[in-house]
Amino acid sequence: MSEEHEAAAWRVLKEARVEIDTIDAQIVDLLAARFAVVERVLELKKEAGLPALLQDRVDDVVARVRERAVSSDAPPELVEALWRFLIQWTIEYEEARLG
Repeated sequence: MSEEHEAAAWRVLKEARVEIDTIDAQIVDLLAARFAVVERVLELKKEAGLPALLQDRVDDVVARVRERAVSSDAPPELVEALWRFLIQWTIEYEEARLG
């Protein structure tokens, strides 16, 4: 590979990294918005005496995001794995606060 070609590749890589960093920031902002809703749900669960884990809801969410991944050309296995982790973390967070 010529030096010129390599330099061009590095420029394109730098631009792609800027795009990824921007998307990452948006994802973090969306996670913060989701977490704010989790806090509201947690209060409702406390008041109603509901458990943290509602398996039907977990199944619905996983199915919905997996379908969205397929229609959005995102890897469904990755999306499902990320959401299962997110949901499990949320359940553990709620359980610790529901006592």
